[in-house]
Amino acid sequence: MTKKYKIAFMPGDGIGNDVLEAAKIVMDEGTDFNAEFIHGDIGWVFWEKEGDALPDRTVEMLKETDAALFGAITSKPNVPGYSSPIVRLRQKFDLYSNMRPCKAYEGNPLNYRDDINLIVFRENTQGLYSGIEFYDTNDLQDIEVFKKYDPKKTTVSCRVFTEEGCRKIIKKGFDYAKKNNYPTVTLVHKANVIRATDGMFLKVADEVAKDYPDIEVWKQNIDAMCMQLVKNPQNFGVITTTNMFGDIVSDLTAQLVGGLGFAASASTSDDYGLFEPTHGSAPKYAGQYKVNPIAAILSVKLMFEWLGETEMANKLEGVIEANLKEGKVKTYDLGGSSSTIDVAKDIVKKLNK
Repeated sequence: MTKKYKIAFMPGDGIGNDVLEAAKIVMDEGTDFNAEFIHGDIGWVFWEKEGDALPDRTVEMLKETDAALFGAITSKPNVPGYSSPIVRLRQKFDLYSNMRPCKAYEGNPLNYRDDINLIVFRENTQGLYSGIEFYDTNDLQDIEVFKKYDPKKTTVSCRVFTEEGCRKIIKKGFDYAKKNNYPTVTLVHKANVIRATDGMFLKVADEVAKDYPDIEVWKQNIDAMCMQLVKNPQNFGVITTTNMFGDIVSDLTAQLVGGLGFAASASTSDDYGLFEPTHGSAPKYAGQYKVNPIAAILSVKLMFEWLGETEMANKLEGVIEANLKEGKVKTYDLGGSSSTIDVAKDIVKKLNK
């Protein structure tokens, strides 16, 4: 039996409820994880009811927990006053590191190649997702460069980097590579065009890399990186990049190992972690228990690792691979007809053997 934890449990919208139900079945019935799960209100439904997709009561609850499990959010563009609650959570709790492993598990029929084992570290609080935006440029007319634009027909989104923000995510990638024997760290950027911000990112990376002389440093423009990931994904280990580029690259790498049904993530600060599948809420499938829960269950595995429950994490990952190798209980994306809950129950059965 593990120590007792307090875990925030936030299914959110759509299929977030389906996949977190499956994940909780695995934890409750297949492991010795000793936790009090505390429900948190988050999502589009609370925006509609209360005008806030992240109520203050949820933020206060999170402060009293050891970690959080999160399902999915429905976000709709062009809704005045709406902002993504998950982006706000990342900033409120300084969850600066978003780690997204992409591993080709044996038996997965959707693997692009069978020798892919890479991991993306995405800066999670700055860049173009900083939330500093202007819906017209009246407030910017004192800046010379904006005077040539019609202020009522011009919008601006700011790409904000700090040296500290760059250093923290770059160091996170190098530390992980060193601990897990990855020989390379690839820095993804577009410094030839976005000179100020990505220039800072590479400058800080050069400084950090001096402390890791045994790790080879590669640098790739974002466009070339996408091409190389399709051409030779097996060549890459740790990939470290900025917020938006990491969002894009990690979806591409997810497809190399079976799609978003396998895409888990860990958003962490130095003292808190939020764990979630990276797929959206897929409202057309909500409540049908049709979608693949493995991304959510792999997110549980990442939470176990972060909490120091390494043996439990390793056992869970091994059983997920056993489910895939056997290939009998699988959801529609893998060519099967099993439900979300069927997969969870099969993993429980294998854990209990």
